[in-house]
Amino acid sequence: MFSKYKKAPAAPAKAAPDAKPTADKVTQLPQSGGVTRRAVAKIAAKADDAASDRDRKRRERMSEIKLELHQSLLDNLNLAALEHASEQDLRQEIIAISTEVLEEKNIVLNREDRQTITQELYDEVTGLGPLETLLKDETVNDILVNGPRQIFVERAGKLELTDITFKDERHLLRIIDKIVSAVGRRVDESNPYVDARLQDGSRFNAMVPPIAVDGSLVSIRKFKKDKLGIDDLVNFGAFTEEMAAYLQAAVATRLNVIVSGGTGSGKTTTLNALSSFIDNAERILTIEDTAELQLQQIHVGRMESRPPNVEGKGEVSPRDCLKNALRMRPDRIIVGETRGEEVIDMLQAMNTGHDGSMTTIHANSARDGISRLENMIAMAGVEMPIKAVRSQIASAVNLIVQASRLQDGSRRMTSITEITGMEGDVISMQEVFRFQRVGLTPDNKIIGHFTATGVRSHYSERFRLWGYDLPASIYEPIAAQ
Repeated sequence: MFSKYKKAPAAPAKAAPDAKPTADKVTQLPQSGGVTRRAVAKIAAKADDAASDRDRKRRERMSEIKLELHQSLLDNLNLAALEHASEQDLRQEIIAISTEVLEEKNIVLNREDRQTITQELYDEVTGLGPLETLLKDETVNDILVNGPRQIFVERAGKLELTDITFKDERHLLRIIDKIVSAVGRRVDESNPYVDARLQDGSRFNAMVPPIAVDGSLVSIRKFKKDKLGIDDLVNFGAFTEEMAAYLQAAVATRLNVIVSGGTGSGKTTTLNALSSFIDNAERILTIEDTAELQLQQIHVGRMESRPPNVEGKGEVSPRDCLKNALRMRPDRIIVGETRGEEVIDMLQAMNTGHDGSMTTIHANSARDGISRLENMIAMAGVEMPIKAVRSQIASAVNLIVQASRLQDGSRRMTSITEITGMEGDVISMQEVFRFQRVGLTPDNKIIGHFTATGVRSHYSERFRLWGYDLPASIYEPIAAQ
């Protein structure tokens, strides 16, 4: 079988009947065996390529069949009656129409393929097509679509390329249009980007050609149905029980808190968990661009800003919501994310009797967070001396909690920093807790531990007066294990 890879055998030399093989002849055998192994590897690689090609062709064929069946469904189903049909009735109708079309076209599918086609058609009619499977997958946090042929997901902080695809760009655009039309929005060449919220609360953002060069771009930040509490985050290793005790005292005694961090670092999750320390007797008003907060109190008023419509009218900005919230007798105001001129009203609220207010900002450290606040005030067009701006921030903000997504995908509360006042023109700060990195494991997992810095809280007396007399031991540094 492998003769073409071997050298032609040399003419045998005459030898005595009792002659033994020479060393040269013995050493040729493993060389021949090595060539054979290479040949086997090549054939195995060709077999893998052939199997991959067959799998690709099968997926393409299934996609073509599904497209034909989907068009037949659109032609035959009474879409107006879908709202009143049960899931079982709709599935039966899909199966009946699919069977009829397959018989007409003499297409034979096995039972597994039929079940797959039925589920995918059901998702096309009632859900979001290929994305529906990912939306139902509880392990997926983010869905990122780069054109019709490339769909990534984030699991446990790491991005993975999936084998799920759209038929073509038109198929992807149809799903995008289905999402945005359900919330009264429109996306096309004249309005090529859109931000919306799915029915389950997930955040949806899309940008279509010509702005998106290689096909429509879609990102979906899935809404977590399970409310993660402080105990859950401690068990996950996001921070320690000592840090949780400190944060409970800080929130309960109505310190103004900013949760800082990058995209996907867990800012909203942290804010949700911190809200569990708020007393049920307090009135809370929340303001968000996209409603994500899942507060666990009884008395919560939720507001969501609104972008302008196609004609450029009807906008309700976060600042409009915040101004109105101040007239609604709140005990605390929680802004999902501060990113613009609403920062001025947020700081004013913190300074004028709405103690215990909270918000999030995008920043890489506590000091960077202060700089971000200064920049947002400057971008709002307020002309104030820098010392006055910093004095306003120092008196309004008490605590900055830094959340980070580390390189191994884990999320940690990497720092808790107090703002203690002003020293000249500089805002004075002190770090109370931090995550100390030590190294990496062979599989790139971060090695580290949480520790106090040894600095006693600036608000210890406030905690004591409110009934939260924390032991001095929680401020003691912990040596590396």
